[in-house]
Amino acid sequence: MVGRPLDEMEDTLVERARRGDAGAYEELVQRYTQMAFRAAYVMTGSGADAEEAAQDAFIKAYRALPRFRAGAPFRPWLLRIVGNEARNRRRAASRRTALELRVAEGFGAGGAAPSPEAAAEAAEERRALLRARRMIGGELRQVVGCR
Repeated sequence: MVGRPLDEMEDTLVERARRGDAGAYEELVQRYTQMAFRAAYVMTGSGADAEEAAQDAFIKAYRALPRFRAGAPFRPWLLRIVGNEARNRRRAASRRTALELRVAEGFGAGGAAPSPEAAAEAAEERRALLRARRMIGGELRQVVGCR
């Protein structure tokens, strides 16, 4: 394949992968892993989420290869899948944070309505805790959230 234009090589790899050549798809994954990770990281802001989004995107792209339009550029198609996965992860993280806030607000003084001062103090403590939690990364953040 030496000396062939890049897009022609890509077309050949995509076509081979579409016919079931796992080695060809592996080469596509190697070529685009860094690009997929960077794109996902820009959207998620989290290395762990970006890595998972990129991995999931490659799996989904592999499963969708039979529907890939022959001759179309692979890179934009893959980036669209990466973008969708990254957006899904970002939305899920937002939903988790909102749910954590609602759950945290539900824990209080055993059913009795707190005084306005106590409610304001508890709300400020929750906000401080969530700010601190956002500053820690990955698995540790999940551990603190579960606790």
